[in-house]
Amino acid sequence: MADTESQTTSEQTPLIAPTTPKHDASNLSGPRITGIVVLMALLIFIQATNISMMTTAQSEIATDLDAYDQATWFTASFMIASSSVTPLAGRLSAIFTARLCLVFSSVILATGLFITAAAPSLGFFLLGRAVSGWGCGGLMSITIILALDLASAKRRGLVIGLISSGYTTGVSSGAVLAGLLTPIMGWRIIFWIQAPIALCLAPLLFWAIPPPSNDSSSFTAENMLASLARIDYAGALTLTSAFVLFLTSLAAPEVIIWPIPVSAGLLIVFYFIESRWAQEPIIPVRILLNRGVLLSSLAGVGMMMARWAVVFFTPSYAIAVRGWAPASAGLILIPTNAGFGSGGLLVGWLHIRKAGSYYFSSLIFFVCFAAVTATLAVLSSEDSPAALYMAMTFLNGLFAGALVNYTLSHLLYLTNPKRHYIVSALFTTFRGFAGSFGSAIGGGFFTRILKRALDEGFAQHGLPPKPDLVRTLLGSPATVGHLTGIEHLIAKQSFEHAFRMLFMAGCVVALASAVIQAGTGWTPDHKTEEDFEDETT
Repeated sequence: MADTESQTTSEQTPLIAPTTPKHDASNLSGPRITGIVVLMALLIFIQATNISMMTTAQSEIATDLDAYDQATWFTASFMIASSSVTPLAGRLSAIFTARLCLVFSSVILATGLFITAAAPSLGFFLLGRAVSGWGCGGLMSITIILALDLASAKRRGLVIGLISSGYTTGVSSGAVLAGLLTPIMGWRIIFWIQAPIALCLAPLLFWAIPPPSNDSSSFTAENMLASLARIDYAGALTLTSAFVLFLTSLAAPEVIIWPIPVSAGLLIVFYFIESRWAQEPIIPVRILLNRGVLLSSLAGVGMMMARWAVVFFTPSYAIAVRGWAPASAGLILIPTNAGFGSGGLLVGWLHIRKAGSYYFSSLIFFVCFAAVTATLAVLSSEDSPAALYMAMTFLNGLFAGALVNYTLSHLLYLTNPKRHYIVSALFTTFRGFAGSFGSAIGGGFFTRILKRALDEGFAQHGLPPKPDLVRTLLGSPATVGHLTGIEHLIAKQSFEHAFRMLFMAGCVVALASAVIQAGTGWTPDHKTEEDFEDETT
């Protein structure tokens, strides 16, 4: 059995293998299925809150850990760890079953949350965030696999929608909950609350989810060891190392040059590992090098980087520039996430009703997304109408959600239907990478612009350099509200300038992504498809 599998797995093997053992749902009652969905949605909710809650808890954490100039890594460490595990999620769920992977993820997530809550220093805090990210890597993919196994054909859409709503609700409410609890009970409480819940979810999920119907015959030590031996550890290590080095360079308060060429070298090594050596590559590079797949994936990364910049930094804008309380600042994420959820739903309901080219629709929405992001840059001031600003965040999410649907639908039109499973997984994987890039690169860019604006502001007003105050402001937007006089004015103006430059950069990235998306073309390249077939058969 193991030998047969090893002969039939190649770059054609999906990132999330369709051979994952099926879970026997024939004897499951309606209440039990509902309970499973609720438990999985709760786990996804915890994952999502960990993405957004740093936006309103950052100031308190930076002050307590004296880590003002490292605040970018509060979110980036979580996102990088999560995205590094995601490509392996499908392989691991095929080996250990999605049921066991979900239980294991709950334990790892809980461990990371406990480490974070008890962290005595920045190093332990970032370790806890990274461990939490590892636990969350691939959670959405695994829960969707289980949903497809356990739900009937009529209920699958509803079940997946409920799980996705857990993610959207978590991202929206994470910042609000952190903003409510942190000023009253301290930042550690937000992790102490989540950690035991995540830990309790492990046995509950193990009890609630039935074992796969072929569990006894396929889940043997021999098959498991053979499958583990085929996992692309070298590819995962080189890709993660390349990303960490690259993001370390661009996330720093001052750009560090040497990691960039080292990162490029590791990517070259990664390419040769995936194309020449790996039995089951985590990124099937021959498929990725197909024009439509490559350009759609790159355009998606750029668009989602700009999107994540809005999610990560609009609460900080509300705190630093408008003077809102952290809990109120977190509310700014509700309309933008509502827009993101409804954007894909609306275009799917009203327009995407059949397989076909959505080339021009994608480009139009790219331009609309860039225009709204530029409008946010213009409106990022103290005296702009708050209702108008919230409306723009809603439209930003709306166009982004629509773009995800349009670009994926167009990509599926461009590629061979036999490869749709792999192509969809690749597209989703690259979207996951965008969170890491958006948090690290966007955070580094914002920090450098803000530092320069603060230094120049103090100099222009004839004040001596204030390195300690500048360092504090870099990691604590809430400090602006505690300043008075000319220091308050300089800090607020500097934050305004930094937010405007960040969102304008997001507009530029979105327009560049539109140009990349335009390169996909509006008809399939049949010659490329024929060559592609020859290479993968």
